[in-house]
Amino acid sequence: MRRITWAVRAGALVGVGLFVFSEQVIPPSVIIAFVVAGLMVGLWALIENPATDHPGLTRLLAYALATVTVVCGIASVAPSGGSLVVLGLIATISAGSDASVTAGWTIAGLGVLAAETTILIEGTSSWITIGYPLILLVGLLLGYNRRSYRVQAEQSAALLANAEQLRVEQDQIATLHERNRIAREIHDVLAHSLGALGVQVRAASAVLTDQRDIDRALDLLDQAHRLAKDGLTETRRAVHALRADTPALPDGLAELSAAHERRHHTPVTVRVDGEQRPLSVDCDLAFVRTAQEALVNAAKHAPQQPIDIHLGYGDVSTTLTVTNSLGDSATRTSPDLESVNGGYGLTGMRERLMLLRGTLTAGAHDGSWTVGARVPR
Repeated sequence: MRRITWAVRAGALVGVGLFVFSEQVIPPSVIIAFVVAGLMVGLWALIENPATDHPGLTRLLAYALATVTVVCGIASVAPSGGSLVVLGLIATISAGSDASVTAGWTIAGLGVLAAETTILIEGTSSWITIGYPLILLVGLLLGYNRRSYRVQAEQSAALLANAEQLRVEQDQIATLHERNRIAREIHDVLAHSLGALGVQVRAASAVLTDQRDIDRALDLLDQAHRLAKDGLTETRRAVHALRADTPALPDGLAELSAAHERRHHTPVTVRVDGEQRPLSVDCDLAFVRTAQEALVNAAKHAPQQPIDIHLGYGDVSTTLTVTNSLGDSATRTSPDLESVNGGYGLTGMRERLMLLRGTLTAGAHDGSWTVGARVPR
């Protein structure tokens, strides 16, 4: 762009020179003005060269542009000097574009003052009296318009750069969010299953080494085998939940309850109230994991007891309540909020819900154990 601009300026200087020196009679003031203007244009080119950046060059540029407008204003009054107005116009365009506002008006004002003073001294009447001020004013306004366009282009480029940086940061946050989501699934599924499996294997090993009870050891190993199968099933369910095509929350709870009935031969009822609405993937997953952990605790602490799952879509929140009768276990200690590996049960569910600004409650009431999860709308 700079090369094109200077090609136009050089072409204008050459064109003005050809026009001036094509005249038969050339006043000395016109020749001097053209030579001085040409020198100032050369200095102008050196000042605008990025390789010669130095403090004070902006002021030197203003002096060079002012010199061009002054000498061209003086010479334009003389015969055959009217073409020098073009150089004054180019100078004021650059003043409006590259110099400060004060400097731009000062440069144009000096040019007008030089032309009008020369006219008064020589006592001549010329179109330059009105034409030169108007031309310099037009050039100054064009320069300001050019400056405005350049500033807008720079601001647009900065906004695009900021938008790109913001997009990159959002991608990084989304990646970290997905990593945390996967980590929670591994934490809640694999750690739970492998921890329980480790307990069973250690128990079987202790029975064999300390009691030599092969039947009891085989029973423990059979339980470990079932735990391994259940862990594999839960892992597959977790992988499925991490995909985008996860089923709707009511369908997911229905599948979970049906699997629990088949595995533990325990009746499970699922009820849904309110107008159903889509929830976020994290919210769906938090409710499914809460129901899953409540079912596991029910099977462990109150086997064969009926379970009721209630999903409610309210105006201000969505709630999930899992209730199971304690039966004969009502006289025993209430179910713990932790799983067999010490901390991956409902406590983990509470932490998951807190990320969604939700809450988790669990406790015994009237011979039943109730787990309640709530997430604001």
